[in-house]
Amino acid sequence: MPSSDFVHPLNAYLKRIHHQFGALKEGAVADYIPELGKVDPEDFGIVLVTTDGEVYAVGDTENEFTIQSISKAFVYATAMADCGRDAVLKKVYVEPSGEAFNSISLHPVTGAPLNPMINAGAIATAGLVGGSTPQAQWQRIIDSLSTFAGRPLDVDEAVCQSEGDTGFRNRAIGWMLRNFGIIETDPTPIVENYFRQCSVLVNCRDLGIMGATLANGGINPLTGQRALHQHLVGPTLSVMSTCGMYDYAGSWMFEVGLPAKSGVGGGIVAVLPGRFAVATFSPRLDAKGNSVRGIAACKAISHDLGLHMMSPPRNASEVISREYSCIDASSNRVRSAAARQTLAAKGRSIRILALQGDIELDGAERISRRLLNDETITHAVLDMQRVALISMPAARVIVGSTLVLRQRGGELCFAHAYDNGLVADVLGKAADGQRPELKLFPDADRALEWCENRILGADAAPAPAAQTTLDHFELFANLNADEREALDAMLHESVHRAGSTIVKAGDENDERIFLITEGDVSVLVEPRPGQTQRLATLSTGMTFGEMVILGQRMRTATVHADTNVTCRVLKASDLDQLATTQPHLKIVILNNLATLLAEKLKQANGLVAALAQ
Repeated sequence: MPSSDFVHPLNAYLKRIHHQFGALKEGAVADYIPELGKVDPEDFGIVLVTTDGEVYAVGDTENEFTIQSISKAFVYATAMADCGRDAVLKKVYVEPSGEAFNSISLHPVTGAPLNPMINAGAIATAGLVGGSTPQAQWQRIIDSLSTFAGRPLDVDEAVCQSEGDTGFRNRAIGWMLRNFGIIETDPTPIVENYFRQCSVLVNCRDLGIMGATLANGGINPLTGQRALHQHLVGPTLSVMSTCGMYDYAGSWMFEVGLPAKSGVGGGIVAVLPGRFAVATFSPRLDAKGNSVRGIAACKAISHDLGLHMMSPPRNASEVISREYSCIDASSNRVRSAAARQTLAAKGRSIRILALQGDIELDGAERISRRLLNDETITHAVLDMQRVALISMPAARVIVGSTLVLRQRGGELCFAHAYDNGLVADVLGKAADGQRPELKLFPDADRALEWCENRILGADAAPAPAAQTTLDHFELFANLNADEREALDAMLHESVHRAGSTIVKAGDENDERIFLITEGDVSVLVEPRPGQTQRLATLSTGMTFGEMVILGQRMRTATVHADTNVTCRVLKASDLDQLATTQPHLKIVILNNLATLLAEKLKQANGLVAALAQ
């Protein structure tokens, strides 16, 4: 995260959720294990972790607590990695029990636990982890959990002792499993390992990273270390989906729609494959052993952010099709040399992002993060031309990003947003009552020009007409006094009203070169019948029609008067006549023209390179 004081829209949202559900006082801390009853019931943290390692955290996310039953999902994954999926399935089934976490749910014939998320299945799973001795199995368990979390984890020895002192039911389950041959050796050390895995200390951030590792195909998004082979991620998440919330699993999937696992320590981790993980921590539990605040927060987050896994999947990494700065490709507003120099120095503060496809929350998060985490960016243009639709949660995040850019003295602009009525409607609703009016432009070129004008400030304005002499025109720079005087005598004035056409594409060239002394004109082409595209906007001190000097016989573009325009006009034939007596004059003008054309070519190449990304 950048060092400046700003709140990312996702963090702001999580803070609102934290404040809203922090007021809940229902439920009670687990006390059937005495040490668990000593935690602060008011602790409450929420974490959201993306598959590329961005962590959004609010509340008590660094406070440690014991992982408890959440460990079952990750130890089950570890057992499959060590023994193979089929070998584990022979010992532990994957059918929902619909019963409490400590129920003795065994198959009536085989004695196999119905799934690995109840205590019976978790104890059996702990015995299937690789290792020739119980000590080696424990080392494998703690190493695996640490890899998922991205840091070395430790055991709360006091809780572990308390687990052992009160774990008579779990010991009985262990001996029942031994009776059916599910556990083939003395179950006592296996049950002790189970107590230890439940007593591992984590914080809410750890849980979020562990969940994001599953969401990321088994690779920890912060460390880059593989914790689980990709082909085992699906089976792990499947069991979390059907069995992870015990006898609340059906309601959870209906309302939240995410594979999840809870623990009586107060934690919940939920996973949206390929996109996010959400973790919560709050010790007050309901009658089913799930965190009251955690469930309420997860319900709201899933609903508000559109995270239900049955929703169509989106690929967040593809939402930005290309990105470039004002230095790579400037607008089609032709600038003075001084303005071009300013933009060359400051142009990286303007960023253009061309978006595409359907934008969901994770895509919007990446867009927002890309803009806000780079403190050099003050102005941004989001080109929405190829966006098919945008969800309301995504629109809120994007619109919310305007606040940060405005704090930097900049702005977030939207181009082509109203090409698609659905996109326009959602953006409008997302902004309603939350932010000042959005900056909307018909195309990226106009939006970029507006941003450039903000960067240039007073330098964006053309020189006043009264001060416009031949010295102000780059085409006629470096002439001596006699040459300027002779050339000035050949010029005559022409005036054009706003909205009029000065020259038209396809017309035979009348050999006139126009020097703008007041007003703005746009150079337009018609790529398709009835559609115009701006190639350039010219203002005071600039010229058009100069290609006649090189013998061009037909007008290649239409020049439109955007405002009332005054020009001084030079005929190419007059210039040729003057060159017979002052040949140096035409040499200088041709050299200036070559410089201007080189600048235009450089700009065109920059645009092509940016669009080819």
